[in-house]
Amino acid sequence: MAAGSVAAPWLAGCGGGGGDLSGSEITIAAVNNPQMEDMQSLADDFKKKTGITARFQFLPENDLRQKVTQDVSLNAGNFDIVMVGAYETPIWAQSQWLEPLNPFFDEMSQKESNTYDLEDVLPTWRTALSYEDQLYSLPFYGESSCLFYRKDLFEEAGLKMPMRPTYEEVTNFARELNDPESGVSGIAQRGLPGWGANMANIMIMINTFGGRWYDMDWRPQLTTPEVKAALEQHTELATKYAQSGINSDNFPECLTLFSSGKAAMWSDATVAGGLVSDPKESEVADNVGFAYAPTAVTPNGSHWLWAWSLGIEAASKNKEAAFEFLKWATSKDYIKLVGEELGYNRVPPGTRNSTYDTPYGENPWTEVELTSIETADLDNPTRDPVPYKGIQYIPIPEWQQLGDAVGRLSASVVTGDLTIDEMQQRAQDEALKVAKQGKYLKS
Repeated sequence: MAAGSVAAPWLAGCGGGGGDLSGSEITIAAVNNPQMEDMQSLADDFKKKTGITARFQFLPENDLRQKVTQDVSLNAGNFDIVMVGAYETPIWAQSQWLEPLNPFFDEMSQKESNTYDLEDVLPTWRTALSYEDQLYSLPFYGESSCLFYRKDLFEEAGLKMPMRPTYEEVTNFARELNDPESGVSGIAQRGLPGWGANMANIMIMINTFGGRWYDMDWRPQLTTPEVKAALEQHTELATKYAQSGINSDNFPECLTLFSSGKAAMWSDATVAGGLVSDPKESEVADNVGFAYAPTAVTPNGSHWLWAWSLGIEAASKNKEAAFEFLKWATSKDYIKLVGEELGYNRVPPGTRNSTYDTPYGENPWTEVELTSIETADLDNPTRDPVPYKGIQYIPIPEWQQLGDAVGRLSASVVTGDLTIDEMQQRAQDEALKVAKQGKYLKS
């Protein structure tokens, strides 16, 4: 079936109260990963149904954040739709950089509302993507983190991966399977500095080793033995058993490494399950095993929670056309379209309950994926109490700057330019500066 051939009764009311939107153009800023590229490849379906042309600008994750943040903060309106995460949505909503979506849903006919079925979207996302009871973005895909591994390499080495491994076990496996002469690293890891890059894994390691960023009075806690143990574990994996050139690699590069058979394990986003299992894209599709994210001393915060979501810039001049695209890209019909056109292992996962009633739910990684999403506890992300609710981020405006800074410090440890003790002290200083400047620190 060719893209664009699926009937679309749900858009019969296209344009809501705004009239015919045919001929409109919208611009979308999105992160450059395969799920978004799939969306672009199917955009003719959207144009056929609405007459609206969607133009895409793809950027690496760090660049996307910088460019989109600048655009919305300046009220420039260069983009109609921006791809944002669970971190940005409530903060940007508070700053009035995003358009609230409830008024658009209120204008839907009953038929349109029933077809879209907002109640089918996982409650986790409807809460995380709202601010003051108003929804500000819709999830395109939701994810937690897990561990991918090569079943064939484990079998050849006489190793067995537990469903719930510890970091000690993962490190031992990485040591056993690391074979640089054959071009296979023991593990693939993100090393590119950035709060959404190397810090995603480092944050969950700090959590599960019993560390935290701040105590309840916002006093930094980055020089504790628990944080040091997490950093030592991260550094050992990164310098001894991970791929060379790790500080240049983020999700796309690690996906390529693992899919091309150049890594025995990869701890990263559950959304990659369909990608590494697609024989058209992955050379190891038939040999991928799935396990829960590793833990250390506590399960709290051991796996992250994230949704790449679509929001409408407040400065957009094409808000109604933009909302039509949001409906299309986050609908049940879009998931069906991806399944029929590209295969059910490529549908955007983790956003709707109904997704797991489709053939997608029969895939071998979906139990780990859905369980990980449902058990990622934003309210209890660490062993000891903290004054924030994020797992792999802290939901304050200053986090982007702080996370990026500590990401660079962590990368310097990997290159040997800083010791772990030096890195901890400098990270502590950065965290204290943010606590003071943001007026979070209690006396």
